[in-house]
Amino acid sequence: MYGWHGKILRINLTTGKVSTEEIDPKLARDYIGGRGWAIRYLTDEVDPKVDPLSPDNKLIFATGPLTATTAPTGNRYMVVTKSPLTGALAHSNSGGDFPTWMKRTGYDMFIFEGRAQSPVYVWVNEDQVEVRDAAHVWGRDVHETTDILLEETDPGAKVACIGPAGENRVLMAAIMNDKHRAAARSGVGAVMGSKNLKGVVVMGRKNPAFFDDAGMRALSLELNKEVGADIKKGSNLRIYGTAYVPQVTNTLGILPTRNFQTGVFEGVDNIDGVALKNKYLITHKPCYRCPIACGRLTAVDDEKYAGKGEGPEYETIASLGSACGLSNLAALTKANYLCNELGLDTISTGLTIAAAMELYEKGEIGIEDTGRPLSFGDGDAVIDMVQKIAYRDGFGDELAEGSFRLAAKYNRPEVSVTARRQELPGYDPRGSQGMGLLYATSNKGASHMEGDVAYEEVFGTPVKADGLVTDGKAELVARFQDAFALIDSGGICVFFAVRYVFTKEMMIWPVRLAQLLNLTTGADYSPAEALEAAERVYTLERMFLIGAGSGPEEDTLSPRLLHEPLPEGPGKGRVVDLDKMLPEYYQVRDWPGGIPSEEKLSALGLM
Repeated sequence: MYGWHGKILRINLTTGKVSTEEIDPKLARDYIGGRGWAIRYLTDEVDPKVDPLSPDNKLIFATGPLTATTAPTGNRYMVVTKSPLTGALAHSNSGGDFPTWMKRTGYDMFIFEGRAQSPVYVWVNEDQVEVRDAAHVWGRDVHETTDILLEETDPGAKVACIGPAGENRVLMAAIMNDKHRAAARSGVGAVMGSKNLKGVVVMGRKNPAFFDDAGMRALSLELNKEVGADIKKGSNLRIYGTAYVPQVTNTLGILPTRNFQTGVFEGVDNIDGVALKNKYLITHKPCYRCPIACGRLTAVDDEKYAGKGEGPEYETIASLGSACGLSNLAALTKANYLCNELGLDTISTGLTIAAAMELYEKGEIGIEDTGRPLSFGDGDAVIDMVQKIAYRDGFGDELAEGSFRLAAKYNRPEVSVTARRQELPGYDPRGSQGMGLLYATSNKGASHMEGDVAYEEVFGTPVKADGLVTDGKAELVARFQDAFALIDSGGICVFFAVRYVFTKEMMIWPVRLAQLLNLTTGADYSPAEALEAAERVYTLERMFLIGAGSGPEEDTLSPRLLHEPLPEGPGKGRVVDLDKMLPEYYQVRDWPGGIPSEEKLSALGLM
């Protein structure tokens, strides 16, 4: 094989047995890699109704054929499992260095099954695979764990691990790699913790061979030059990272503010990219071989909030910042550092704290419940709750279950701004209708990384779409969802792919991405075949959801988004017009009533 190693590493944590399997070449081509391979194996091997935190659930790490290649941003991996937060599917994506080092072990995918009797970590150095005792790092944070495991294995290796949040099975626990990068969403860290798996350490030098080495390197060079030209023109992503976005969304009236009670935050100037750059930025921090370098290495020297790390990124600014009414950048950045160290998804963490703040301010809960005042804008309260969530300490034990369960306990469903029990990212869909449809139909619950039509509705890439218009959004959302499934399965970053691989026409016909896949693997995908493979992945995920009991009845949004109009901004007076868009979406997908038709399943080879 080219691009793919064609090998899967299976680790049974119950027995300690390690085995290697070869993948069927047809399956490899039909599902591309990464997210696609993982959902195929998860569907074949895991009952969709399984308890996500039981030994019968499986945890899959998967790279794509473009991971560890010369393709710009070819350095992503997926973590796929059944989600304890949503009760449905989890597929979380991360970059950093770990994905390339994982691919260089000579395996495309790791499957972890069962549950170790006591804490362990797995050391993979090409053909040397060991399941080692981890009792000495259980209870330690991500940074401490990473340093200790590197000292015990190889200083040049890379580590993915959980922090206390994952150990304590917090439903929003992340898997952190390279200390600061996160496969964050849907509680994948809780699944890892439920298996008593503290970390995975990888090392290797088995670079995948290219089908057409000269052609692959030439196309990669061409694409790198395009990125470089944009940077010279003054790329916002290079200058500010994603922290430039709050000003954009605030102007559009869709920046989540005080738990989505409005979309305009009066303190935005204090927490945007300019403020972060001027106050705390040390330097850019790219993922391995990434020419965009959107990551930020930062440090806060304020004595009360002192710390050093990466971020905050936009989604963290929106969730731990404006959604919590917090305009203190030092406190916000400290909360971000703590989430990384403790292993927490900043989106769900921030929005769950925000829901609690709203309940507190409306008198639904009091200090006898929370142990302290919980008011919007209180940075110390945010920091305190982050720590309490990770350790399930006091009121943190309730928050550790996520905002959906918190709101249900107090019979206030509107304060949980979720889809499929997962908290929304930083785009209020009442002013971005396509995002509303995306969140409602996302296979992993509310997620912008499932098919981010904000590229068109908010940023005008590759073309501008009116966020207040519902017409045509069904086709747009389906197109973006398939495109992101293709990107995630291939193993590259969406920031690069949407801007440099797709154009308006190429979002329908992904010519350059098909070229990259073909030069790497020799699989000879036509653009239509590449998109068909992506649709196959998305549809199979949908079938897993239906089997898990999260089918069409869950294609909806929080009551706040459907019934409470935006109070200000360009979208003032609007709710998400989901009833207008959803039937059309089902028609575009050939999912009558929200269930893929037999004809569609047959056409995709899923019957």
